[in-house]
Amino acid sequence: MGKFRTVSIILLITIFPAPLSAYFVEYKEQYYNLYHLHHIQYPDDSMENIYWLEKAAKADFANPLYALALIENETQWEKYRYLFMMHVNLKLIEQYLFLGNKWNKRNAWFYNAPWKEQNLKSLETAETCYRTALYYWQEANEWAAKAGDRRFRFINLEKVQFWEDEAGRMETGSLNYEKTITRELALLQQVREKFESMRP
Repeated sequence: MGKFRTVSIILLITIFPAPLSAYFVEYKEQYYNLYHLHHIQYPDDSMENIYWLEKAAKADFANPLYALALIENETQWEKYRYLFMMHVNLKLIEQYLFLGNKWNKRNAWFYNAPWKEQNLKSLETAETCYRTALYYWQEANEWAAKAGDRRFRFINLEKVQFWEDEAGRMETGSLNYEKTITRELALLQQVREKFESMRP
């Protein structure tokens, strides 16, 4: 009797499966929620995050009811949108830096001479990542400047306080990805020159 019941249940599940509810991703906040960090960040993880963040940057905002912060008026809504865009661009910078770091060669060791061309190609990929991060830094600065308008000075969006802090750090210069990226590009060029001078 027990076997018959088990077989009956399995047949019912396969013949009449429960309807699955679809989750259609359409808005910035939904795409942003798909972004996540891994304990160990592999290039595929960074590329996945870049995909979701770039989709978030291009999509429309959800209704203010579904914002990631409590929105009670149009001024708060405007500031929220500026902060959101600034934050997404900062996250894109971080992901491109992670990705660039995977291809960046910190040293041109003499024993790597047989793989000179592969190393130069790897440096080229890293440079592309760093230059893309530099583009997003400019974008983040523009959004931060909009969010820092005097009209928003006494508006505090508590649920996204971290974004507010990021904007404040950018204003004071304590958060400056341009400095980091410029340093990485200069070091990369030094390593490139060493590889180029090697005999394979």
